[in-house]
Amino acid sequence: MKPETTAIHAANLVKATTGDVTSPIHLSTTFFRGEDGGYPGGHMYSRVSNPNRTALEQVLTALEGGETSCAFSSGNTAGMAIFQALKPGSHIIAPDDMYWGFKKQLMTIFEGTLTFDFIDLTVTENITKYIKPNTSLIWVETPSNPLLKICDIEAIGKIAKKHELIFAVDSTFASPILQNPIALGADIVMHSTTKYIGGHSDVLGGALTFAAKNEFWEKVKNIQETGGAVPSPFDCFLLIRSIKTLAYRIKGHCDNAEKLANYLENHPQIEAVYYPGLVSHPQHEIAKAQMRGFGGMLSILTKGDAAAARKVVNSVKIFSQATSLGGVESLIEHRASVEGPTSKTPQNLIRISVGLENIDDLIADLDAALAAK
Repeated sequence: MKPETTAIHAANLVKATTGDVTSPIHLSTTFFRGEDGGYPGGHMYSRVSNPNRTALEQVLTALEGGETSCAFSSGNTAGMAIFQALKPGSHIIAPDDMYWGFKKQLMTIFEGTLTFDFIDLTVTENITKYIKPNTSLIWVETPSNPLLKICDIEAIGKIAKKHELIFAVDSTFASPILQNPIALGADIVMHSTTKYIGGHSDVLGGALTFAAKNEFWEKVKNIQETGGAVPSPFDCFLLIRSIKTLAYRIKGHCDNAEKLANYLENHPQIEAVYYPGLVSHPQHEIAKAQMRGFGGMLSILTKGDAAAARKVVNSVKIFSQATSLGGVESLIEHRASVEGPTSKTPQNLIRISVGLENIDDLIADLDAALAAK
């Protein structure tokens, strides 16, 4: 099935005895045990598995072309499960502009347990210089947050395979509709399902999809089931509902973002626009080769300092000044102030999650805010 069909029907393969067209919500925390000691319904306890979570994991696996998936209560817990599954003393190669939540995890929670190098992974030929005897994982984020860098997934996958390293890709900005890293050599694909997969700014979640059920998957699965940071049945229900429209929402996000990026690239108050769909983007050709569209995220550098950038985000009327991304409503934020005093994000950078409003209204709103600057 094509992605549009898979998104709608993959979860429906779990049949309800009452003949529901959409999956019902299974709120029970425990399930009947058979006389032989087994579980005829396939579930024992909702922390370990639940029909709604199973359905969610099934559709994500189908969309990413993997073998299995693990759903978590947030994107941060999904990524953290990978770090937790590594042996103490392991070394990680990660992007220099790694999502700040994961970077903070490594530098605080895993300080003294794991070691890591944050490097520019767009310079593929330099990666091998950082591989050490204890290197276990290459973590890639493409497109990256908030600089919209594009990494060559296939090229990095070959390096990881040659050195027998785990290769994980945070594909949150792309969603499974625009990019499938497993097909390009990744071992694990990570999503914050809070973002485009949820798509309505009303549910928190994360997921990992694996290319194979191997020893490392077993460790992560144990962390999921035993640690218990899993989404509720209702959260899973909401995500499955949202996935049914994912392909069509993504088309709208891409269309609006491309038009907005092209408009802003020539705006007199803008210093630079970071959007992989622009020919001026340094990794535009790589994005064209590995993505089916360029996404709904972009960042801009306004002319002036942090105060000028903050004035822009304080002046919009249709854009919502809020963190997160991927919802139907357009969001805007001064990213460095969100990340805190240790942020390396440029102080004049504004991150924009382009929603599904009429593009003419979005352009007019941002144009007015830039004029007020």
